[in-house]
Amino acid sequence: MSCLTARTGRQRQRYEGHLRLVSGCIPYKFEKSVGGSNCSTEKDLLVLMISSPSRDDLVFPKGGWEDDETMSEAACREAWEEAGVKGVLGVGFSALLGNRHGHLCAETPLGDWEFRSKSKQNSCSLQGGCRGFMFAMEVTEELDSWPEQANYGRKWLTIEEAYRACRYDWMREALKKFVTALPESRENDTIKELEERPLRPISEVEHQMPSQGCFGSHPSIQQLAA
Repeated sequence: MSCLTARTGRQRQRYEGHLRLVSGCIPYKFEKSVGGSNCSTEKDLLVLMISSPSRDDLVFPKGGWEDDETMSEAACREAWEEAGVKGVLGVGFSALLGNRHGHLCAETPLGDWEFRSKSKQNSCSLQGGCRGFMFAMEVTEELDSWPEQANYGRKWLTIEEAYRACRYDWMREALKKFVTALPESRENDTIKELEERPLRPISEVEHQMPSQGCFGSHPSIQQLAA
């Protein structure tokens, strides 16, 4: 990855039946902050999201999983190409949080989700179906230049900010999976509070894949109201 060139095309794209396989990650870091009446030092959990032109909402880096790489290698490549970060997948959260429990294996994703690509969301054909695998990535390096810098901006957010700004419901579910992997984290309470708030619809979003039947129109994915 010494040259700043992103992979293009789908000649090496992996498929599972009619589903295009996608791999991505939730880049994160712990940032020290001083708070409280006694000015104690705390670690704030931040996640990195990327923006695309003419959109106010944000996504986590992801892209096609190709046949010359593992699932985890694809996730790392997409983080580098789209967000300009490198890091470690499956880091043990216990070491960061001072707890014996909680560890994610590098080869184990947070989960997988089925969805339709934006360009095919209103089609009744089998084309456009995707299965996305998401990992957690502890960021160890932020690059000044990266392959798709012209197409994507990047922004560090708190869990609450990320939950609000996330474009897709399935990515929001991945964020929840990530947070629940953090033992005794105050971020768990944040997620619970956000889930109880009212939702408002947003347009032009990626639709969840239906469990059966035609891949037609579905209710808009919703975003938390401010």
